[in-house]
Amino acid sequence: MSSTDRIHNFSSGPSMLPLSVLEEAAAEMTNYQGSGMSVMEMSHRSQVYIDIFNETKANLKRMLKVPDTHEIIFMQGGATLQFSAVPLNIIGRTKKASYAVTGNFSDLAMKEAKKYGEITVACSSEDKNHSYIPQQSDIKIEGDESYFYYCANNTIYGTEWKYVPMTKDVPLVCDMSSNILTVPLDISKFGIIFAGAQKNMAPAGMAVVIIDKSLAGKELPFTPKLLSYQVMIDSDSMHNTPPCYTIYMLGLVLKWLEKQGGVEGMEKIKIEKAKILYDVIDESEFYRGCAETASRSDMNITFRTPSEELDAKFVKETVKAGFDNLKGHRVAGGLRASIYNAMPTDGVVALAAFMRDFEQTNR
Repeated sequence: MSSTDRIHNFSSGPSMLPLSVLEEAAAEMTNYQGSGMSVMEMSHRSQVYIDIFNETKANLKRMLKVPDTHEIIFMQGGATLQFSAVPLNIIGRTKKASYAVTGNFSDLAMKEAKKYGEITVACSSEDKNHSYIPQQSDIKIEGDESYFYYCANNTIYGTEWKYVPMTKDVPLVCDMSSNILTVPLDISKFGIIFAGAQKNMAPAGMAVVIIDKSLAGKELPFTPKLLSYQVMIDSDSMHNTPPCYTIYMLGLVLKWLEKQGGVEGMEKIKIEKAKILYDVIDESEFYRGCAETASRSDMNITFRTPSEELDAKFVKETVKAGFDNLKGHRVAGGLRASIYNAMPTDGVVALAAFMRDFEQTNR
């Protein structure tokens, strides 16, 4: 396999993985480091797999600078299952929670949470089709909520929180599925961070949960055992068979990320990549960005041409040119380029060149 065999994949998720990671996984597919079997075939209780698990967890803890007050959990079901797990585990203290509704997934999370307690909208960007992120002064919190919830990056609308909300003494819960490992964090500010694996970490099927251990063990009495954070902490994510291969792939991605300079190095790269595409949009009278400038995502660049017909033509021609997955989400329409950590800069440069050529021939 070589880079010449692969297209420029701008999928919003499941997204592309680093080529070197895929090659390493392919080389170990049938015989992992002399074990005579694939990681897919191993018992999760075997020492060879326990070593993979422990190294991956330790590397993630080090890379994200997770303090000892917090625990890392690997859970099945992806991020969407956490829409239920979060309220089931921590809404019980006051039976209240506040949600920032700044896109499709935070709205879905809020609706799910309403099954378990009294939910209020702390702030919303719905009035402008989720094209912006509310300011700190827009956030309304009473102070007696069990938690405040927000989604750090909105893949569909292309907006991203550029600050961590201040929530008084209310625990902060963040869905960081699409920008985890792209920006340094002070984990101690958060009660819970969770992220689906399939954008910046590994193949789909797993969520990483980072939880302040003081919040665990207070779940509602009807919480399913496998959704209990305390059960997962006590069993080190192995109450049942974990998503073994996805954890292994995360381990390979973390080693690749280390070579890019870690989270700090990746932050610089992702800012540079986003600027390449936003410069094309900002310098053009043909393209129009969908998100307000101050709230634009570095992960998901959303934009439009002058018409839906040209949007469709753009998508069709990108496929012919060796690009894919540039059609916007069905909820928002338009166009979208997702440039997660594994998207190389040369892919972004190539798309920028295509965009300029397309503008010249279609304006």
